[in-house]
Amino acid sequence: MIIILTVMSITISFILALVVTLINLISKKTFTDREKSSPFECGFDPKSLARLPFSLQFFLIAVIFLIFDVEITLLLPMIISLKHVNILNFSYIFIFFILVLLAGLYHEWNQNALTWII
Repeated sequence: MIIILTVMSITISFILALVVTLINLISKKTFTDREKSSPFECGFDPKSLARLPFSLQFFLIAVIFLIFDVEITLLLPMIISLKHVNILNFSYIFIFFILVLLAGLYHEWNQNALTWII
């Protein structure tokens, strides 16, 4: 009985998603206008191209920032759950986690990814 209800709910969800997608595709109005597809700069025509290349170094620093930001979001729940787990196992996991992050930081530092060159 539970399997039948599960299959029915999945089927109904799939059909509903398909119907909503089809309604969106059918009722969509498309107007191709050169003015609307051009980049907008405070009401003025752009003086240069809208897509300018940016520094690869900036991208690497942003990715490293995101990695360490995710690391913080993973560490906080670990610290909060400290009172519910075995201290020895928790210490091993925590130290391993920090060592992996430090190894990544050392690698980035060794590859000169953290130095900003203009």
